[in-house]
Amino acid sequence: MRKILFGVLLFLVFYIALPAQEHFSFSPTTKSFITIDAPVIALQHVRVIDGTGAAPLLDQTVLIENGAIREIGKAVSVPAGAHTVDLTGRTVIPGLVGMHDHMFYPAPSGQGPVPGAPALYGEMGFSFPRLYLAGGVTSLRTTGSLEPYTDLSLKKLIDSGRIPGPKLHITGPYLEGAGSFTPQLFELKDADDTTRTVNYWMDEGATSFKAYMHITRAELGAAVKAAHARGIKVTGHLCSVGFTEAADLGIDDLEHGIVVDQEFNPAKQPDVCPPSANEHPSIEKVEVSSEPVQAMIRHLVQKHVAVTSTLVIFETFAPNRPPLQQRVLQALSLPSRTDYLYARGRVAEGDRAGAVLLKKEMEFERDFVQAGGLLLSGEDPTGYGGVLAGFGDQRQTELLVEAGFTPLEAIHIATQNGAEFLGEADRIGTLKPGKAADLVVINGDPSQKIEDLENVELVFKDGIAYDSHKLIDSVQGAVGLH
Repeated sequence: MRKILFGVLLFLVFYIALPAQEHFSFSPTTKSFITIDAPVIALQHVRVIDGTGAAPLLDQTVLIENGAIREIGKAVSVPAGAHTVDLTGRTVIPGLVGMHDHMFYPAPSGQGPVPGAPALYGEMGFSFPRLYLAGGVTSLRTTGSLEPYTDLSLKKLIDSGRIPGPKLHITGPYLEGAGSFTPQLFELKDADDTTRTVNYWMDEGATSFKAYMHITRAELGAAVKAAHARGIKVTGHLCSVGFTEAADLGIDDLEHGIVVDQEFNPAKQPDVCPPSANEHPSIEKVEVSSEPVQAMIRHLVQKHVAVTSTLVIFETFAPNRPPLQQRVLQALSLPSRTDYLYARGRVAEGDRAGAVLLKKEMEFERDFVQAGGLLLSGEDPTGYGGVLAGFGDQRQTELLVEAGFTPLEAIHIATQNGAEFLGEADRIGTLKPGKAADLVVINGDPSQKIEDLENVELVFKDGIAYDSHKLIDSVQGAVGLH
């Protein structure tokens, strides 16, 4: 009898562990956040911002059929039996495409910075997928991974409907040279080691790579060559290699912008990240309008190198910014909230160098786009914990407007540009018939008031509507823990 019972239990465990087969179905957990799941859905009387930068279309009907947009217009014939939603006073935009959206967050101490302690980051596999989706992010690139196997598994869980979350594009582990600031990063030995690492992680499922601060030119060149051989792109948060050098080596994207570029630092040596890099002397003493910087911008554009804007992380180092929001405090665990408020207070008491750097980065990004460059948008939830998944993507788009872009241009950067870089522009990034029904329902009009982006009500991913408020409520006190 015991053998039979053991066999039955083993079968049940095995059956529960099986991945979803042929017939896709959502888990009970995922279903609890879904508010609309119908073959045909009509969103009526809604303002449409299509993501191309075009003016909004008023009083539109968006017809969704089997997960895709079938028609958009004023005189759309709604089929009998369609699930209809009156969205008077609401706006729909394409789902945001987060291009620097990690799955990790600073590990809390509960007492502020601990002198001498290593920088460590925890994987937010529970809270971050939910918050990204709740914030209107329907697709994202992880842009550097500390736990690549976890990220790959999270993608499988989301794709199979077991947990809610956006569509993930998984970046491999950081490609870092000797001198990493955190013990969580593998340090490359040489160019051959870089090639082996890149090939291994492409075999495991990584679809992009991120070079980091201490990588050498030889290692970066090897990474680009290996990745490009298989149609995969490389981005970089660089220090030891300047932007101009990286462009010549074939890099596809550069993270953060001029604030991290050290090629104008007089102390810069080849293949070495200057010890003074964190003090940003090169940017403090160089004007963005100067010919050397403008020549670098033109070179990036000529080489078709994109730049990822992460204004939101730089904002956290400017005094009394961003506005302190209850939704952020409520999402944080108690230890993380303590760390965040302590660090925020220290920044407020400091000098205004952070505010100056933020303004210079904004100027650089305007000039880069004006020169014809492809600007992407992401949030980078690192630093001292002032940026949270989803909320950060919204704030990042708001800061693009502060930088001088119109609201429609900012939304275009945060949606269509990311889709184009990912090679997904035929499926996502804009609202057009035939594309996936990845869209965000907003209470308000972000074309007039960009802050309305924070008023997300529903997030459609492949035509399935998720309740933003329920997703946020489900992770109260979780960020920093899991």
